[in-house]
Amino acid sequence: MLYSQIKWDEFNIGKMVDKFYLKYRWQPTSCNLPRFDGRALMAKLKGKRVLFVGDSLGNNQWQSLACLLHAAVPSSKYVYQPGSNLITLKFPEYGVTLKYLKNEFLVDYSIEKVGRILRLDSINSSSYWKGVDVLVFNSYHWWTHAGKLQPFDFLEVGGKLIKDMDRMKAYKIGLTTWAKWIDSNIDPTKTRVFFQGIPAVHFAGADWGEPKEKTCKAQTKPLVGSAYPGKRYPGEHVIKEVLSIMKKHVFLLDITMLTQLRKDGHPSLYAEGGMLDCSHWCVAGVPDTWNQLLYTSLIS
Repeated sequence: MLYSQIKWDEFNIGKMVDKFYLKYRWQPTSCNLPRFDGRALMAKLKGKRVLFVGDSLGNNQWQSLACLLHAAVPSSKYVYQPGSNLITLKFPEYGVTLKYLKNEFLVDYSIEKVGRILRLDSINSSSYWKGVDVLVFNSYHWWTHAGKLQPFDFLEVGGKLIKDMDRMKAYKIGLTTWAKWIDSNIDPTKTRVFFQGIPAVHFAGADWGEPKEKTCKAQTKPLVGSAYPGKRYPGEHVIKEVLSIMKKHVFLLDITMLTQLRKDGHPSLYAEGGMLDCSHWCVAGVPDTWNQLLYTSLIS
């Protein structure tokens, strides 16, 4: 669920009948990750600012981390500042600030007389990104929307308006613009930069080998094993290619496969507003594993 404001009791899903998810603890096959320790992370982040920048999947991870940290220090008096595009959570006792900034494409977006324009080679709205200790970016799903869900009327490259183009080509141009900004503006001795990979969606049972299941509705168990029968996302290759040529190191939270296996982890028909949601993730749940990867990298 996506919340406009934090109410910790709303994240308590103890009333749900199915508690089998409590037995799950994700681990990769090639290494043994440490268990998330909220107090240790609070100590590591003392006096620092963490900023998530991206779409609602970035907000999903921000929510998870906010809950994990609060659960570690439940008696700490937090300060919550909501907003339409910027949400801030502070733990003054620990000097930790956790923010989420809504920015679906990372590059510039504006509404003009001719329509909604997505400027693939321009970033002028990045003032919030500077001076932050930990940056976690994400951007993918909105790049693929078409028809009524398409969020732009024109793409702009080199000052020229284009009605549309191959979306992965557009994605690569936009992500390269973001990468150049990071290379030019980030001091890696002061700021750690992460990029959230592509979380899976589960709107077609045929993708995970159950063609009779149309959506994630009523899915209560993850797939067994470590192989996913469905296709990978073309954006995965784009992300890895762009990150590989950057001058500054960006840590990729490569979460696609682990989320593809978790067809059971979505809000499903229990989403806010009663809409079927097979793209976002329950809190607590799958996003906690993303933050376990983030935590491991930060304390290493």
